[in-house]
Amino acid sequence: MALLPILCFPDPKLHKVAKPVAAVDGRIQTLISDMFETMYEAKGIGLAATQVDVHERLIVMDVSEGRDTPLVLINPKLLWTSPETHLNEEGCLSVPGIYDGVQRHDRIKVEALDAQGQVRLIETDGLLAVCIQHEMDHLMGKVFVEYLSPLKRNRIKTKMLKAQREARA
Repeated sequence: MALLPILCFPDPKLHKVAKPVAAVDGRIQTLISDMFETMYEAKGIGLAATQVDVHERLIVMDVSEGRDTPLVLINPKLLWTSPETHLNEEGCLSVPGIYDGVQRHDRIKVEALDAQGQVRLIETDGLLAVCIQHEMDHLMGKVFVEYLSPLKRNRIKTKMLKAQREARA
């Protein structure tokens, strides 16, 4: 297993739309392991392959308290969303240290392949529903700050670029 570098906003590679995973093979299994290791090390609850500069439709997540319920979604499809929405405080490993409110559907139904390539149907709400919607946005090339006002988004962009410059200095 290996830690993967996480792209940081406003990196343009975060805006690439991910392609479907063609086969759940050894390469994908290794990527899944590396993504979990990276996510856990970064203290995240979800990570999309786009965030580690792999532009394929793969998400890993674990929203459990004990960090012991890993979930893999390969080629996820959103089948249904509830009409009810809720404002949720979100953060992102690609936008470290920034948290803000994003409107998300309360309940969702998703179909995806699991780590073994088996079809799974997931109906969920709460934090898992929010996390799935957030990570699926990454697969479509969208970062949560894009839901914010242009003013907030530009302030965050300026702050992130400054932090990246300081880290390189």
